[in-house]
Amino acid sequence: MFTLRVTALIAATMTTGLMAGVFGLYQHTVMVGLGRSDDRTFIGGFQALDRAILNPWFLFSFVGALVFTAVAAFLNGNRRILPWVLAALILYVIVFGITVAVNVPLNDALKAAGDPFTMADPAAVREAFHEARWTAWNLVRTIATTAAFGFLCWALVARGEAG
Repeated sequence: MFTLRVTALIAATMTTGLMAGVFGLYQHTVMVGLGRSDDRTFIGGFQALDRAILNPWFLFSFVGALVFTAVAAFLNGNRRILPWVLAALILYVIVFGITVAVNVPLNDALKAAGDPFTMADPAAVREAFHEARWTAWNLVRTIATTAAFGFLCWALVARGEAG
């Protein structure tokens, strides 16, 4: 049982850390770079990125962070570890909810707009995307996932101290 507890906690930490990196990279690089581009380039670039990110590696990390953290909370009842894991789980549940309720619908609407090089008014499509809203909620995801990652790191430290 020890190996399963530790494995779940390590997997939760790793997948949450990967997601903090993904959200952070979008926040300080991808959206900044796309934001400086013209409307057609923004739309085409974002559509391409959104199609590319939907792959097994991303989905494993995105869903795995939730599942592994929940499993780690269930298996690690130690009161030195559990509060940190539960805090991470609560934060990641919020991140998951934001992603499903805000970011994914905006992504899907932009993809549904069609080919940016044949659309009549790409400026209107970009405006309807609500770039500032997408980025603001992504900042919340970045901060929350980074905090969750920190809490899980601390849970690992506490587990090591507990023996």
